[in-house]
Amino acid sequence: MKRAIRWHDYLTINAYWFALTTRSQVLTPLIIPLLVQQFVGEQAKGTYVGKIRLWALMVAVLVQALMGLLSDRSTLRWGRRRPFIAVGTLGELAVFAAIGFTANLEGMTGYWVLFGLYILSMLASNTAHSATQGLIPDLVPEDLRGRFSGVKALLELPLPLIFVSFVLGNLVSAGNLWGALFALMGVMVISMAVTMFAREKQLEKAPFELDWQPFLRLVLMTAAFTVIILGMGAGVNAIMRVSLDLPRSAVLAITGVAGLLGMVIAVALGVWVSVRISIGPDIREHPSFTWWVVNRLAFLVASTNLATFMLYFLQERFVELQGEKAAGPASMVMMFVGVFILLTALPSGWLADRVGKKRLVVVSGIVATIGIIIVVAIPNLTATYVGGALAGVAIGLFYTANWALGTEIVPKEQAGRYLGISNLAGAGAGAIGAYIGGPIADHLGYVLLFTIYGAMFVLSILALRGVKERRERLPRMEK
Repeated sequence: MKRAIRWHDYLTINAYWFALTTRSQVLTPLIIPLLVQQFVGEQAKGTYVGKIRLWALMVAVLVQALMGLLSDRSTLRWGRRRPFIAVGTLGELAVFAAIGFTANLEGMTGYWVLFGLYILSMLASNTAHSATQGLIPDLVPEDLRGRFSGVKALLELPLPLIFVSFVLGNLVSAGNLWGALFALMGVMVISMAVTMFAREKQLEKAPFELDWQPFLRLVLMTAAFTVIILGMGAGVNAIMRVSLDLPRSAVLAITGVAGLLGMVIAVALGVWVSVRISIGPDIREHPSFTWWVVNRLAFLVASTNLATFMLYFLQERFVELQGEKAAGPASMVMMFVGVFILLTALPSGWLADRVGKKRLVVVSGIVATIGIIIVVAIPNLTATYVGGALAGVAIGLFYTANWALGTEIVPKEQAGRYLGISNLAGAGAGAIGAYIGGPIADHLGYVLLFTIYGAMFVLSILALRGVKERRERLPRMEK
């Protein structure tokens, strides 16, 4: 960009991240679980949340890649990115209004209408999301991207989480669904309006020829991953149904082991298939990369789905938090997670350079496991907040150290091709943990499911044995 950077550019370029996180933290852990519970009842709520998450996340992967490709080549008058952000926001507003009316429906009719609306929300959200990701690379000089990314991190994590906890979470907890939806619409509109002041210029011509091959490869990879998740879910459900007539302790043990193995196989096989479809035989020269993706996916299976099912876990654990009453505490847990992510993400880059990236990823897995043990073992709301804070510490360490480790082990000349697989890992994590885990929780409870997630943190550590870190020794001071 050939013009001087102004102070307000930090806000206009990053404002929409606040909207994206606010949306995800209101819909995924609060509104969607409560409406699913209303439509399908207590006995099957986890199963049906898992279904809606699986298909919505797989759609999100494809839409984000497709819209990113199209916005890269956009020659629209408003610029490359802003038209996609505006269209995505308008689509979200229509979907949110429809979700409000959906709350008046009943039974499976209500569920399937909600299912379709959530898919449409993913279409709209990821249209805007893909474009928002391009604003910093498009408009910010390389020597200032670190500062802009710092503002992005602030608007993307702690601020929206605090806002959801103190405002939107309280509205949902009070049963005021329309109030929460209108507040969310306001956030989307204001964030979009601020972003429209980002000073993009119209491209005279598309910067490259349209190549559909990478997108078609992603479609194949996503389809294969989805089939694997469906297969593992069916297998775990079959084992659970066969064992239900046994004593409860035996059912818990058998289903717990089956659920854990199902998630592990889905992670390992999903990664193996994905890297071979995306990269091909060349992956044999970089075995550490495959294990790095396994580590990343296993950790995210646990951390992502703790948020998805936190509301149901609180309803099960505390009799006074039934229905919408669990929304406030659930959003408070997410606030603790977000604040501690911020506090640890800032120094974790320095720590990774000093103690080693792989070692710090190990620490993150240990801290996350301790957090889950506290949440599961102590039936106290304060302990749940403490466990959430530890999870935030772990996630903050993990995101920085794991990504830094990945950038170190991939071939530099093909970094984009290799690291792009991590996008599927993020979506696959939510799908694996929810689709396989939901039915387990419906039959045997959310304490068992959270225990399985804790075991996934431990297994993410074990996957690091296959990762070879290239560490450079710091120069020693002369005496």
